[in-house]
Amino acid sequence: MSDLKTILLAEDNPKDVELTLEALAEHNLANHVTIVKDGVETMEYLRCEGTYKNRKKGNPAVLLLDIKMPRMDGIEVLKAIRSDPALKMLSVVMLTSSREEPDLKKCYELGVNAYVVKPVDFTDFIEAVKQVGIFWAVINEVPPEGG
Repeated sequence: MSDLKTILLAEDNPKDVELTLEALAEHNLANHVTIVKDGVETMEYLRCEGTYKNRKKGNPAVLLLDIKMPRMDGIEVLKAIRSDPALKMLSVVMLTSSREEPDLKKCYELGVNAYVVKPVDFTDFIEAVKQVGIFWAVINEVPPEGG
């Protein structure tokens, strides 16, 4: 098996970051998780710009993307990803607390791969993230780079 691809977590809430990392670790996912705190930083990571200009090229296995973030929200990030030929095939999972129908509809219109509402209950949150991590980082076959 080739190198495990990174999971990119775009989340500005430190508590949700901690819970997400705990959930992924609980299932022993060996994928490295890179954390970005807003939409601008997410795009810099994906485009190897700014702080990330020297990172190894290539898309992560999956982007776990929150909607409500500063500077550039998750929907704007999704729109930018889907309009960029180098990124448009990236698997994007909205991992958000938003149950608002317009958010859900807009994300699917823009081509999100999955929309997961963060459960309020701790145990349910851990289980939901584990399932997302297992599927998108282990089971799912990612498209070839540049495809």
